[in-house]
Amino acid sequence: MSLLPHQLELLSPARDADIGIEAINHGADAVYIGGPAFGARATAGNDIRDLERLIKHAHRFGSRIFITLNTILRDDELEDARQMAWQVYNAGADALIIQDMGLLEIDLPPIQLHASTQSDIRTPEKARFLQDAGLSQIVIARELDLRQIEAIRAATDPARTTIEFFVHGALCVAYSGQCFISHAHTGRSANRGDCNQACRLPYEVMDDKGRIIAHEKHVLSMKDNNQSDNLRALIDAGVRSFKIEGRYKDMGYVKNITAHYRKLLDEVIEEREFSDAPLARSSSGTTTFSFEPDPDQNFNREFTDYFVNGRKDDIGAFDTPKTPGRAIGWVTQLGDKWFELETSDKATELHNGDGLCYYDLQKELVGVHINRAECVNAKKGIWRVFPKNELPSFKDLRKGLEINRNRDMDWVRTLEKKSSERRIGVWAEFKDTPTGFALTLTDEDGFNASATIEHAHQPATDAARSEATLREQLGRFGATVFAVNDLSLQLSQPWFVPASTLNQLRRDAVAALEAQREQGFVRLPRAQPVEPPAPFPEDTLTYLANVFNTKAHDFYVKHGVKVIDAAYESKEEEGEVSLMITKHCVRFSMSLCPKQAKGVIGVKGTIRAEPLQLINGKEKLTLRFDCKPCEMHVVGKMKKSVMNQHFKDMQEHPMRFYRTRPARTPA
Repeated sequence: MSLLPHQLELLSPARDADIGIEAINHGADAVYIGGPAFGARATAGNDIRDLERLIKHAHRFGSRIFITLNTILRDDELEDARQMAWQVYNAGADALIIQDMGLLEIDLPPIQLHASTQSDIRTPEKARFLQDAGLSQIVIARELDLRQIEAIRAATDPARTTIEFFVHGALCVAYSGQCFISHAHTGRSANRGDCNQACRLPYEVMDDKGRIIAHEKHVLSMKDNNQSDNLRALIDAGVRSFKIEGRYKDMGYVKNITAHYRKLLDEVIEEREFSDAPLARSSSGTTTFSFEPDPDQNFNREFTDYFVNGRKDDIGAFDTPKTPGRAIGWVTQLGDKWFELETSDKATELHNGDGLCYYDLQKELVGVHINRAECVNAKKGIWRVFPKNELPSFKDLRKGLEINRNRDMDWVRTLEKKSSERRIGVWAEFKDTPTGFALTLTDEDGFNASATIEHAHQPATDAARSEATLREQLGRFGATVFAVNDLSLQLSQPWFVPASTLNQLRRDAVAALEAQREQGFVRLPRAQPVEPPAPFPEDTLTYLANVFNTKAHDFYVKHGVKVIDAAYESKEEEGEVSLMITKHCVRFSMSLCPKQAKGVIGVKGTIRAEPLQLINGKEKLTLRFDCKPCEMHVVGKMKKSVMNQHFKDMQEHPMRFYRTRPARTPA
């Protein structure tokens, strides 16, 4: 078991230990972070000493640290992966996030296992299977709607498996684990943490008659995920772990977005405190911020709630993969080295170093870095801006043009400083003993500890002043992770106690309570797979199952699969195949969907889901439309250069990995 069914988990990303620590400080109940290797972000690894530092800090609050081990592995990598799993377990990590089922067939430590988003969990049957195979937490597909999430919850046991769902951040246009464009074109595999993000490129879209229906549009680029308005519905559907995307993101992003969802989830918990089904956060303490969280302040491609409430026609960021920011005003005058703008909100202030942007006449986003900003008329909100680059270099900059701000240096500087306090509530009792004094602390989780000090009893000459001093000195928990909810004085008479004595007593009691909490921290238990092994929902697996080693092959055989193809990375699929499967539909987004045309007079029956072509330079991809499940396949084949490099690598450095056919030699 991971979470209790009534607990909610805010799960934040971390590129490194320092960002992870700030995620905890800003209210994360858990943090996911790359270990030394094999995480699905190739350049986001962390060494064991840094992980130990993060884990120790997280555990003080009862927060958990999950390590990503979610790439597919070759046979020759399994031993290194096993050793890394033991390393992070011995460092105190709470769970491994995995994609490769071969890991379940090797000697892993008794650490909890979570199914990565790369596992492509879209159906109740797949979710139930992973639960029965011993996975305690499963990240279900971002493309699911509320009804589908409810069906997965109904098929699984909340006491055995926690449902995790992405609520914020960049959206992969493909079903996770089902995108091979990067590998086909460059040899870099998204399933091995090295995606080249072909989905963010501009494409020409051509129909079957050779007509261009979109020019230089980022038709595979999605807006960013934001489920802020859907948290209550997601909770009711069965989601218990709310995941923020962003293991490549900076400190400011993690602070801000963690704080944003911490506040929202705390509001829901407070609302339902006296309901029939109260909720609770899954770690300890309360968090206060020195800023007002605002998702618009971070890099984003504008926001969408994707498919949670059904298919929408505005999920794409087709004009640009960059961040457009938020509109702040319009250009009123152009000079030789400057331009003036009037802000729509007269309270808006511009700063040196701010980032502005605007759309040119081709709808391309143009960035403007402010070198210097001068307020010309505060009452009218007029600002004179001196850009870093020369004014003639800015295409289509003109009077009346709307200007956005996508970086506010005042905001950036706010988040560079300490911006949050996280405290665990304690109740303190101070009393006299025959030989001195004792302080007992009881925290919000029920842990308690006492400290005593030998000291002569000296009656107080001023009872009121003595009590005030006691409360002031004993209540000084500022340098600790604790905050006093209540301080009870149980004294036979007013005593004078020196501040130094009280400070020592408080320090000893805090140290004892920290030790109690550390001793009482319980590692998450590893779930046992059901016996006999649960049958996999299908008996045939194609390259889409990402089976790349013999142990993964053995796993699926054990679970009843009869035919198992090797992963696309094994280079056995040499012809055209689906390089991406996605719920996003280019036809739908361009109002060329046959279903949209139904019932439209003069249009019905004239629009068919014929294939389209995507063209970027020399790269060509075919879009095929599977209308029954409402899915799009991006079809292509492995480039010869990638195949030839593979054969060359195999000759120079022979490697074993699972394959279904004998290796062939290059012609």
